[in-house]
Amino acid sequence: MRMATDGTCRRLGLGLAAVALVLASTGCDDDASDRTEKAAPVVVAPGKPGEPNRRLTAEEAAKERPDDSPNSADFGYVDSMITHHRQALTMSALAPDRAASTPVKRLAERITAAQGPEIGAMERWLSFHAAGRPAGGHEHDHATMPGMATPEQLAALGAARGAAFDRLFLQLMTAHHRGALTMAGEALKSGNNGAVEEMATEVIAQQSAEIERMRSMG
Repeated sequence: MRMATDGTCRRLGLGLAAVALVLASTGCDDDASDRTEKAAPVVVAPGKPGEPNRRLTAEEAAKERPDDSPNSADFGYVDSMITHHRQALTMSALAPDRAASTPVKRLAERITAAQGPEIGAMERWLSFHAAGRPAGGHEHDHATMPGMATPEQLAALGAARGAAFDRLFLQLMTAHHRGALTMAGEALKSGNNGAVEEMATEVIAQQSAEIERMRSMG
């Protein structure tokens, strides 16, 4: 009887040890799973009015991100604004040798410093999205592009000197900036790409301020 009892005890002990190992192993797996879940990035998505925020995984957040693929309005805006900015640079390049007013010269310098890099950014955007560009491209019509100076106006500006140059420069550049505001507003209304929206918003903020500055200079 004693031997049977001892064998039973040994088997019971071995069984308990096996259970302990299983529990320990399961506990490790749970801990590892918890650590993995805690390490996974979590995105907090703002809820709709009256609804709580939601916690999403990175994959869930990526799926819910709206599609901002460029459409024809985005490409048209960037194409046109590059041409528009280049004419502003052409007019501004005349100021150092022809303007009489220091504020006009400084305005031309600011326009050059701002719009030169903006052209570069827009050209890079076009290059990045070249594969998604709609077929047919975009043809520039300078005559209908808002605010663009005519060849005759550019020739008159190039021939002007002193105070006459200052007056014509402010007149043409104010109209040019207002045209840019029109173009940017159309892009915000009809475009779909977030980067283009940011560029158009920046144009509106910057050139609206410069219009007010030119108004005070006139």
